[in-house]
Amino acid sequence: MSGESRIDPNHPDYGPVDPHHVQYGPIGHDLGANGFTARQLARLDEALTLSSRESGLTFSLYVGELKAPTRAHAEALFERLTDDSVLIAVAPGERALHIVTGPGSSRRLPNRACALAALAMRAAFTSGDLTGGLVTGLRMLSDSAGRI
Repeated sequence: MSGESRIDPNHPDYGPVDPHHVQYGPIGHDLGANGFTARQLARLDEALTLSSRESGLTFSLYVGELKAPTRAHAEALFERLTDDSVLIAVAPGERALHIVTGPGSSRRLPNRACALAALAMRAAFTSGDLTGGLVTGLRMLSDSAGRI
């Protein structure tokens, strides 16, 4: 993300978010009291479920610290997933966003589609809407991938 982007973890519509240890999807479920609110989780779960069901791809989210180099860390997280997966990795503290696709998913999600989704997510993150940005990104990527 650009140096101007910021994520307000205390945005009034979405509650507190711990930017250090939040994982969601097949990579992990470390959400407890320091993660998203119940409302945020419901929105993310619905978006993940619908995106995966409609496209046939497996979407995963990772929100937390990404060690430098952040792209390599995101790719290492992706190694736990299948070739038909898509990982959206966001590190609010580092202001980093990566969309990682596998060999199967990259055939259906060109770089341009990923870049447009990232742009839309960054816009939401800049206004402090982490959950909304993730939901928007999932929907855009799913729409770009098409139906199975």
